[in-house]
Amino acid sequence: MQDVAALAQVSTKTVSRVVNGQNTVSPDIARRVHDAIRMLDYHPNMAAISLRRADRKTSTIGLLLEDVANPFSSALHRAVEDTAIRHGMLVFAGSGDEDPDREREVLAAFVSHQVDGLIVVPAGGHWDRLFVEQQRQGTPVILVDRLVEFLDADSVTADNRAGALGAVRHLAARGHRRIAFLGDARSIWTARERQAGYAEGLLAEGIPYDAGLVRQDFPTIELAEGAAIDLLALADPPTAFFTAQNLITVGAIRALRQRGLQHRVALVGFDDLMLAEILDPPISVVAQDPRALGRTAAELLLARLAGNRGPSKHVVVPTRLVMRGSGEIPAP
Repeated sequence: MQDVAALAQVSTKTVSRVVNGQNTVSPDIARRVHDAIRMLDYHPNMAAISLRRADRKTSTIGLLLEDVANPFSSALHRAVEDTAIRHGMLVFAGSGDEDPDREREVLAAFVSHQVDGLIVVPAGGHWDRLFVEQQRQGTPVILVDRLVEFLDADSVTADNRAGALGAVRHLAARGHRRIAFLGDARSIWTARERQAGYAEGLLAEGIPYDAGLVRQDFPTIELAEGAAIDLLALADPPTAFFTAQNLITVGAIRALRQRGLQHRVALVGFDDLMLAEILDPPISVVAQDPRALGRTAAELLLARLAGNRGPSKHVVVPTRLVMRGSGEIPAP
């Protein structure tokens, strides 16, 4: 910073004001400072700056996703990152993999880097004391995609139950009465909400709930495929599938194609899929908006960092049914 100040012929305090974006420096002096920064390839040491700041802010966010490789998580990540960058903040991201131990390790790493706030897709079945402790220390925590019922924190979720209910009613309107359900782990809040929507959709259409058509707890595409094949082998097999997660939908597609039933058994999946529109038949889905989820979560966090101390919010982002063909196959 002293070298930049000497080259620009200003004080180090003036360089500091320019680097921190303060508008108390004239445009001509600011331009000289920026020219000197470029010539000297100067990069501020954010760790050192945070130590000198009274509020100890690091301009960083910790983002814990289920799996950064999942297209849904990737889109959510990008939306958080785009929003953060516009506010001069950096995002650290990691995968929890539905594993409490891994989740704890990733969050501990975020905390050790003194992130200003956390955006978390919580793993099912537990809520670690680390999150609660961070809240007590004043670190805002925003839940995204899933809720933790007993935690007082801002949250952003899709309208999972309404989306699932709409999918089932859509299939029933095509004459289907044997509608199978393939779901994610029951410890996950979204999985429970989507199953509840499935059950409510059956009830709304006067279709009895048949536990024999319900399969859950599939961590892999292969297990979902096997469950779909087992259902298709029943003496009275389903005429339609509602699959409650994008990777589970892939498993069901494989099973239908393996049995040559992709044009006879209807399918609606929850979450959109890459290339879903070019498959044969194209796949009908209940589409979420992961970018809206990520953007809203980041905006809630930024508001908390700016001093908002109001009561916690739960923002619900609508879903939409995308009809492409597989969900419009009529019952036999």
